[in-house]
Amino acid sequence: MWNEFSHAFLVIFTSLLPVINPPGAALMVLGLLPDATQKQRAQVARAVAFNSLVMLAVSISIGAWVLSFFGISIPVLRLAGGLVIAATGWRLLNAPAQPERVSLTGAAQAEARQDLDLDATVESQTFYPFTLPLTVGPGAIAVATAVGTTSPEQGPEVVHVVAAASALVALCALIYLCMRYAGRLQALLGRTGMQVMLRLLAFVILCIGVQIGWLGVSELLGLPAPH
Repeated sequence: MWNEFSHAFLVIFTSLLPVINPPGAALMVLGLLPDATQKQRAQVARAVAFNSLVMLAVSISIGAWVLSFFGISIPVLRLAGGLVIAATGWRLLNAPAQPERVSLTGAAQAEARQDLDLDATVESQTFYPFTLPLTVGPGAIAVATAVGTTSPEQGPEVVHVVAAASALVALCALIYLCMRYAGRLQALLGRTGMQVMLRLLAFVILCIGVQIGWLGVSELLGLPAPH
């Protein structure tokens, strides 16, 4: 039983970990919330980790059935997800730089307004785009769906269910830790360094979206997979 548990755990965990890339996802979310407070960052981390757990569990358990019911293929899923990610990167790449605060009074007022705006942003965007597609994107959904279809013909046993649940909890705990403490990088880089990193991250996000979208197009057209 232990061998079956460890095998199922490692298959699911190692299959999803490089696709989700929790440190990379945390940096992308940090790029969209560069001025978030520690409280807001903790709120985002909890929400994204929970949403990711639900999405991955659904993808593994009934993902293939849902896609089949709506007539959605994996290449189409990749193409749509790539377009969404590319659009997010483009928006972030063209976002105006945060202005400097010129007075203590103005800084206090601006900070109060900013906190209210960020609270609204955090509440409305924890699922989209922070969870989908920046953390659990089309690649992760495709992998989770594929893993879910490899269960034995007689159906998954209790040990397989426990192993899958343990692997997903471990992944989402890692997602939480990375997003919760990504703000420390902001403190190390400073304001100018953050602006530089945000532009670089935006370009990387744009490239990731184009890559995923092109992979979907290649699969739809029957072309060799891009390298």
